[in-house]
Amino acid sequence: MNNDWICDYLRPRLKRNQPDNLSRQLYRQLQELIRTGRLPGNSSLPASRALGKALSLGRNTVLAAYDQLIAEGYLESRHGSGTYVCDAFLAKPPAVSIPRPRQLSARGQHLVEYSRLPTGKLGAFVPGLPELEQFPYRQWQQCLTRQQRQSPLEWLHYQHGGGLPELRAILSQYLYLTRSVRCSPEQLVIASGAQSALGLLAQLLAEPGEIAWLEEPGYSGAQAAMRAGGLLCHPVGVDRHGLQIDPQAPAPRLIYVTPSHQYPTGAVMSLERRLQLLASARQHDSWIIEDDYDSEFCYSANPLAALQGLDQDNRVIYLGTFSKVMFPAMRLAYLVLPPELVDPFRRCQARLLGETSYLQQAAVADFIERGYFARHIRNMRALYLRRQQLLRHALKQYLGDALPIAGGQAGMHLLATLPNGFDEWELQQAAAQQGLWLRPLARHFLNPPTSSGLVLGYAGIADQTILPSVQQLARLLGARLK
Repeated sequence: MNNDWICDYLRPRLKRNQPDNLSRQLYRQLQELIRTGRLPGNSSLPASRALGKALSLGRNTVLAAYDQLIAEGYLESRHGSGTYVCDAFLAKPPAVSIPRPRQLSARGQHLVEYSRLPTGKLGAFVPGLPELEQFPYRQWQQCLTRQQRQSPLEWLHYQHGGGLPELRAILSQYLYLTRSVRCSPEQLVIASGAQSALGLLAQLLAEPGEIAWLEEPGYSGAQAAMRAGGLLCHPVGVDRHGLQIDPQAPAPRLIYVTPSHQYPTGAVMSLERRLQLLASARQHDSWIIEDDYDSEFCYSANPLAALQGLDQDNRVIYLGTFSKVMFPAMRLAYLVLPPELVDPFRRCQARLLGETSYLQQAAVADFIERGYFARHIRNMRALYLRRQQLLRHALKQYLGDALPIAGGQAGMHLLATLPNGFDEWELQQAAAQQGLWLRPLARHFLNPPTSSGLVLGYAGIADQTILPSVQQLARLLGARLK
């Protein structure tokens, strides 16, 4: 233990005008630290003169405590070296009290249910995982180093501006040119990850007990965010044209959609459905959260523009992320907000979540400005399309028509349909033992699942791994499909 820490621990515990004199108190405090393992064997203690000065004690007071501990075998004096805890206490574990079991709140229990995390190593077919080995790491490091050398002192302070102005400006231009998103840089807020942005939107825009429409099946992260905000989640079915609005559904306060590439089915919302959704939001005075999580990887010659570009009422909140196009550990997302929401979101994010590092934001802006970002997107779009084709070919070769495939117009995953009643969870466990990572479709339903399937990611799988991984999957499914 650091000697300064020992002094900090002892200082408030030594009381004057007590029945025990200060030497006896010091002895008892050091004895307790040694007996409980907080000062393990071979730990050095401060010199008597230094400890006395730090604690405002006379040196003789400290020496008397040390001498008593040496006599009882707690300490030993090493000539020319100092005072140490005896080696006999090396193996003494610190005493740990076992607290009585305590229950989470009801909301906490719901959150835990929606927060199941993968166990073990990530293997083939992880959805949403980008190719990391081919990320231009050297150029990224150069951007970080360059910005670090020239970063102003103010970037070390707490930030509350909603994001670095340079990054917001370049994102505004990027979104307009690539996704037809209409916004000024002032409407952009840089968030500390898409999940935290969803959670804060749920708290800011809806009262507990109000309704949120969610795609069924849909993104489990959005389900968790709405539940955490106290909203009642109403599932709305999807088909190959996207969200199927039910006129009889309860009026929503929030509507969460993934129109460019529905997660997990892969459907692209048609223009007719988009216009219908905007009209419904107008009718119910609702907010729409458009999660455009992987639109950079569209394989169609004429992709549909973002829903936000069609909005005439400032009801659509556009959400994008760098986790898929760069790397997940970045934890950097961005929101295009209607003007009246910018200041409330910016202030609440700064207070409740904190803004992400402006140094990292500056490096991202530099990465985009120098063309590395666009080049990486082009490279990954070609790579992911090739891997999707390899996966489709392998599935057809080893499973034929037994595993129908949906999606593939965009993104990083395919949906494989299984026969109804199939035990996806048992299959997931069996696959994990062989190094395969399978995501059951059942995980994405709010209501009891109406279909069975697997969400198969392909972006982060090396080309040469796809075929043997499909062979493993075919062997696992073989007996179960008969």
